[in-house]
Amino acid sequence: MIGMGTEKTIAFVLYPGCTILDLVGPLQVLSTLAAMRPEFRVIVVAERLEPYETDTPLQVRAGHTFADVPSPDVVVVPGGGAPTLRAMTDETLLAYLRGGARLTTSVCTGSLILGAAGLLDGRRATTHWSMLDALPEFGATPVRERWVADGPVLTAAGVSAGIDMALHLTEELGGIDLARAVQFAIEYDPEPPHGKLNWTEAPRPLYLAVVGQWLRDGLGDHPLAERLATRLQNAG
Repeated sequence: MIGMGTEKTIAFVLYPGCTILDLVGPLQVLSTLAAMRPEFRVIVVAERLEPYETDTPLQVRAGHTFADVPSPDVVVVPGGGAPTLRAMTDETLLAYLRGGARLTTSVCTGSLILGAAGLLDGRRATTHWSMLDALPEFGATPVRERWVADGPVLTAAGVSAGIDMALHLTEELGGIDLARAVQFAIEYDPEPPHGKLNWTEAPRPLYLAVVGQWLRDGLGDHPLAERLATRLQNAG
């Protein structure tokens, strides 16, 4: 288990346009952990206390600013599409992530924000499958797994993988028995209606076009846009 102080603060980072399940999936898991073990404090932080758009019609609002909670024990960064790529150039957000949390985690393309903050250099990491080949741009070794732990950094694959990552994190924080109790509490026992994903059938041409649009909308003429596009095109 991870050794921390008496109270352990887990901060979920909110920014405009993130994927809502990236945020609320792990948030539900770790909020359940906190309900069972009061030494854990789960909060949502953002630069400003105002409603933010997400990638759904739902708006959400953080309860604390970055300045309110400068040094959480654990940070969780959700991903998304073009807005996430835009967030990679947000120096206020990047500075917050460099603030020295004992464990920094991400879901989906949130790992690209960690990369932009310089937190993935020399580490194994994962992200949404459509952006996996972008990770070497940040000095990371891409790994296709549901979650990847490397030192003080924990990254999850796309969207729903954030729930798996959060259950793994629960085990790291409180042990296997507590993690199983949380899994029962949220009744997490997935049986997808169309079975497991066959990665040889992934719609790569479709997603290459989608990601290209994300890069244009999120990064515009930023030099990183061209470098990422080239990496993904060559890999595809």
